[in-house]
Amino acid sequence: MFSLKPNYLFMKKILSAFLALYLLVPASYSQDDETRPKALGISLFMNDFVTPARIRSSSLVKVLADKKLAKLSEMNAGLAITYFKGIRKHIDYSVTLGGSFLRYPMPNKSFASDKLLLDATGAVHLKMTTERHWVQPYITLGVSGHKYLNYYGVTMPLGLGVKINFLDDAHLFINSNYRVPITVETSNYHLQHGVGVAARLGKKPEKAPVVLDRDKDGIPDNVDACPDDPGPAATQGCPDRDGDGIIDKNDKCPDVKGLAKYDGCPIPDTDKDDINDEEDKCPTVPGVARYQGCPIPDTDKDGINDEEDKCPTVPGVARYQGCPIPDTDGDGVNDEQDKCPTVPGVKENYGCPLILEEIKKRMDIAAKNILFVTGSYKLQSKSFKGLNDGAKIMNENPGMSLNIDGHTDNVGSDEMNMKLSQNRADAVKNYIVTKGIDPSRITATGYGETKPIATNNTAAGRQQNRRSELTLSFYK
Repeated sequence: MFSLKPNYLFMKKILSAFLALYLLVPASYSQDDETRPKALGISLFMNDFVTPARIRSSSLVKVLADKKLAKLSEMNAGLAITYFKGIRKHIDYSVTLGGSFLRYPMPNKSFASDKLLLDATGAVHLKMTTERHWVQPYITLGVSGHKYLNYYGVTMPLGLGVKINFLDDAHLFINSNYRVPITVETSNYHLQHGVGVAARLGKKPEKAPVVLDRDKDGIPDNVDACPDDPGPAATQGCPDRDGDGIIDKNDKCPDVKGLAKYDGCPIPDTDKDDINDEEDKCPTVPGVARYQGCPIPDTDKDGINDEEDKCPTVPGVARYQGCPIPDTDGDGVNDEQDKCPTVPGVKENYGCPLILEEIKKRMDIAAKNILFVTGSYKLQSKSFKGLNDGAKIMNENPGMSLNIDGHTDNVGSDEMNMKLSQNRADAVKNYIVTKGIDPSRITATGYGETKPIATNNTAAGRQQNRRSELTLSFYK
């Protein structure tokens, strides 16, 4: 036997809300030609429990691909009576009582023969068109309660439908909805497809008779130049709301006093700068009163007006208050692109001075003469002469930085070679630092065996790969 569950109690609240809405309807709308009149309909419907079961056991895509939609012979027919009524132009509600004979596929229960399934449904229909259209597609959502033997259940129908008016007082309706169980113990997922006809209840309201003075201004319509808009006799019954002497139907600005030459509108302000076009020297460009309606000038055309531009005659940028980007060292490369902003240089070297070929050659000779004790990062004394010369170059050029790169051949493990190359690069750096060079000017990096310049398959190639590289620059 069915027992109340928390979700059923929730659905009782929804049903109560629908009932309250129905009770409020007479006080919240008035019937018109676009709102559905009361109607009573009868319909044939088919319950389909098979298709949802197949979808839930596999997927909708697979059911469609395998053409496993239920056939008519697998569905259960029933009859229903429905009461319809419009709430708004695009909203109707309905109450349906239906019955069908079937063996209800109730979860965890089995029935030997077909029994009567009674269900009552309250639904709201959200229509795409109003009653003035022949065809009215709609979306349905609602709540349905059913009784089968001594079992009670609740489902939520969600679906689509269409209403077709074929007579003034009768229409055809077709719908299809998917019913989702709320009481999962006594309900099951199923589709319900229906088709029926409905007829208006009561007589169609008669149209109001044509009045002789529609706008109630005391001037008969046959002599009223504006029969739908109340106005005084002085203007033949036409209104002039803004009192500018131009009646509203000829006034393009009926709520604002204007001039006849502008069809009742005020003097225009094309650029919307609050200065009318007759006083505005720049009527199509927003401006300010102190410049007679023109914008604040921008003499250098840099997009920054002269009142905010600290360099009004030289194009600049906003972040420098209208002035050009500075070039501190005057080398023609602005400070934002100049890697040596305080030292004159050349554009090709990012604003830094070019390093003389003679200095590069001296550093290359120093690098080629860096020697270490085999398998160690201890410098041999033969290395000192070249390194002393490198330190001298750096002392003579305090703006220069030095990159020291250490490399090995592939003898030994990758990890060992990486560590050895880093230690050797650090050893060279430490030696040069002892000659008075600031450590922040030197970067030492070990690359191990990752950047060979020759093959490691020969002794001569491996010797070339065991190397140190010294690279001078004015920037890091």
